[in-house]
Amino acid sequence: MTRSSQQLHPFREPAPLRQAATVLLLRDAPGPDGTLGLEVLMTRRAMTASFAPGAYVFPGGGIDALDAQSHALARRRPGQSDLNLTRAIAAIRESFEELGVLLAWQADGRPADAQTLAGLDRSQPLLPQCEAQGLTLAADQVRWLAHWVTDRDLPRRFDVPFLVAPMPAGQEPVADEAEQFEPVWVRPADALARHAAGGFFIIFPTIRTLERLQAYPSVSAVLADCANEQALWTSCPRAGWLNGHEARYMEHEAPYGELALVSPDGQIVHELAWQTERPVPLLKNVQRLTAPNPGVMTGPGTNSYLVGDPDTGYIAIDPGPADLEHLQRLWQAAGGDIRHIVCTHSHPDHAPGAAPLQALCVQHGRAAPPILGLPSAPTARAASAFTPERALQHGERLVLSAPGVQHSLRVLHTPGHAANHLCLVLEEDGLLFSGDHVLNGSTTVIDPPDGDMADYLESLDLLTRACDTHGIEFILPAHGYVLGAARDTIAQLKAHRLKREAKVLSAMRALPDGTPEQWVPLAYDDVPERLWPVAQRSLLAHVARIRALALA
Repeated sequence: MTRSSQQLHPFREPAPLRQAATVLLLRDAPGPDGTLGLEVLMTRRAMTASFAPGAYVFPGGGIDALDAQSHALARRRPGQSDLNLTRAIAAIRESFEELGVLLAWQADGRPADAQTLAGLDRSQPLLPQCEAQGLTLAADQVRWLAHWVTDRDLPRRFDVPFLVAPMPAGQEPVADEAEQFEPVWVRPADALARHAAGGFFIIFPTIRTLERLQAYPSVSAVLADCANEQALWTSCPRAGWLNGHEARYMEHEAPYGELALVSPDGQIVHELAWQTERPVPLLKNVQRLTAPNPGVMTGPGTNSYLVGDPDTGYIAIDPGPADLEHLQRLWQAAGGDIRHIVCTHSHPDHAPGAAPLQALCVQHGRAAPPILGLPSAPTARAASAFTPERALQHGERLVLSAPGVQHSLRVLHTPGHAANHLCLVLEEDGLLFSGDHVLNGSTTVIDPPDGDMADYLESLDLLTRACDTHGIEFILPAHGYVLGAARDTIAQLKAHRLKREAKVLSAMRALPDGTPEQWVPLAYDDVPERLWPVAQRSLLAHVARIRALALA
């Protein structure tokens, strides 16, 4: 776990969560061209509302104590938990109070209709009226789509399931004109387009929910996906700055892990725009400086890292290409006090800067920091030839220390992307510097003969064990943002590689006399064709492993 003493910003306790429920009422309706499509009911919140004033939302609100005490008034599905039943009751009650829509069964088994609604008073509590008139709430019609927890930076926060239900026939929404206004049926894609045009304000969870909902052709398709008693996704978003503008992200999006590391309490303090002119502080003892070498293979550029502080001095990880301006900035960020230079591997966007960075230190009167790493293997390409001044040993530790503080990097030999690849664990803070073994935003290329898929997968297993041993929570890759949920990230990466290998095997079996050029379109049909030449390198690594295992 990252030491609180190394966090950049004082911790601020997020606002407490309030339990709530929201329901998306759905219908199939003809569009302008006459074809049926999915529509969702939305309504505008009052401009005086304390949360999301003026936003178009789905009906819903807080869960009352009476909701949990009214299970006898609701029909439940087999397997529907008490908690989910309470949430469904709250959502039904709120949709009635706000829009006059009632999901209920009459005593004779028919659904509630306009005549039923005429006998109810919206200004009075719903549940006692249902009991008096023999109505049973149709909680069995309400299913769980998503689970949202309000962002940590906001002053009012809610723990809220987003539920879905078909709109009851014979009813029309009528806003209460107090909390909600202007009910409107809208296709998800149209709502998003209207929001983008500036005439239909919606907030982040609504946007993301509509983005997923627009893929569904009908109400039945949505309900089929929600057949299990689990949310399709759960999210507590995080926010940062992107070119000076507030930007929010879900857990699966690239910047999320970095925001979790830099601002665990959710304060909006971190700029996410990539730049090369200055180092980006991630912790008090970790800085990242991205080299100005963006491209298809390098993403926004190669990340160089500095570990340490002014009292302990610094270890430079992956100095990058021999770009003198980049190295000058790296040296300045360390105050000239670089104690070691470590290269995770010898590829030309990682190691060539080591010698000129060392020379820069000497030029300014410092002792020459040793260049450390593993020597390139004979299988390496000529441009990746590398001989460190000292070869690191698997499991050894590089330690920086001063009175009251220590930063320890443990070396892990992780061949696969390159035979001489290594990763480093900052033990005190549970951080993994992954080089090119784990990237954010893409999967690393395994290019035989120096790259080896069997070694790569075994190294992923080694990193999984390291997560358990050292409490690793975050991965700092050589390309892309910081990754969170380290163990899960590695597991997902391995699953992705094995899934790809299954497609390669299928292609080989479909074309047993085929060539790699013929297998690539089958195995990488989800990858843009312009990337197939690069993908073919990893395909060859998969083929070698498949043949070694005698699978084809």
